[in-house]
Amino acid sequence: MKELGEYLRDTRLQNGVSIEEAAEDNELSSSQLENIENGNLRAFKDVYKLKEYVKNYAKYLGLDPNVVVEEFNDFLFEHTSKISLDDILEAKRQLDIEKEEKKVKSPYTKEYKERFHYRSVFIIIGIVAAIVIVIFLFLSLLNKESIDSRVLVGSNEEVIYEFAN
Repeated sequence: MKELGEYLRDTRLQNGVSIEEAAEDNELSSSQLENIENGNLRAFKDVYKLKEYVKNYAKYLGLDPNVVVEEFNDFLFEHTSKISLDDILEAKRQLDIEKEEKKVKSPYTKEYKERFHYRSVFIIIGIVAAIVIVIFLFLSLLNKESIDSRVLVGSNEEVIYEFAN
């Protein structure tokens, strides 16, 4: 990346453009542009954005952006192929830790595991039992009234029968 950055810097200087002017025209900060020209890949969190910056900077300088991007891709491939699997796993673990630390922990965003709610089951069973008891009492009350009315009718007939005899 250093060679590519030096090539971009040399081209900028040959065109007589200051770093501040180039940064302003490309909507970058001067430090970002200096990092690109110095080949400081670690100054950028997102490689895809860096690639886009390099491509736009190459266009700005009048270079063939496809050639510059191809050179960037070759560097990136060579750089990433040298990273060990342990380093990749460690970086992922660090990202997971940072992500966990940044999580907002409030009652409104807390994730709840779905669980079986026994309280709801007991409430439903209690309501059903109460309805059954009310129906049973109502039916027994109706049945008692019909028995009482038969007794009254029966006793009236006996009373009437006794008067007739």
